[in-house]
Amino acid sequence: MAIDRDHLERVYTSYAGVYDRVFGRVFQASREAVVRNLTIAPGTRVLEVGVGTGLCLPMYPADCEITAIDLSQAMLDKAAERVKAEGLTHVKLERMDAGEMTFADDSFDIVIAAYVVTAVPDYRKLMSEMIRVSRPGGRLVLLNHFTQDSPFIAAVEKAISPICVKIGFRTDLSVDEVIDGWPLIKERDEKVKPLGMWHVVECVNNKPAATAAKL
Repeated sequence: MAIDRDHLERVYTSYAGVYDRVFGRVFQASREAVVRNLTIAPGTRVLEVGVGTGLCLPMYPADCEITAIDLSQAMLDKAAERVKAEGLTHVKLERMDAGEMTFADDSFDIVIAAYVVTAVPDYRKLMSEMIRVSRPGGRLVLLNHFTQDSPFIAAVEKAISPICVKIGFRTDLSVDEVIDGWPLIKERDEKVKPLGMWHVVECVNNKPAATAAKL
């Protein structure tokens, strides 16, 4: 079930003031499972898609280049407060639709999307853009809830997805559904807290070099 873009922006704008208190501690372990387990060399160009209030930003090494985007200006304002308070001079924030990024092809070495794939109007456009703006051989990292292996739980997740869409996300996508058909080599698929219902999926971008157009 698709998520309306304007509805999505309104929902996450309403979350901005309470997001850290409601979701910050609950999902902190899974955020750390993404960022702290990445090998990020000095000078690495990292794009964080759907940065929200910037909870991941202090975890990155100070000697890499971080660009972070979000659709909600209210979320970005909170992230900007965090960037200023933490002195994160290597971080640049931009308001942008993840499905229509304005970056040039092959702009980043690592592209990270935490809790984003199931919270965008069209996950296929998101994946296309993430692949386009990451270089050949670069890495795409997804942290997200995906449907479970159990047929019963998967059926429940599919049934409640229309309800969850009203609060900003869907629950009916599997890992394979999201990454199959793209030039990606899956190197990691790890279940993480809370409850082992979230996945960290790390892929290598296997697109041909010098891709001139959007996929």
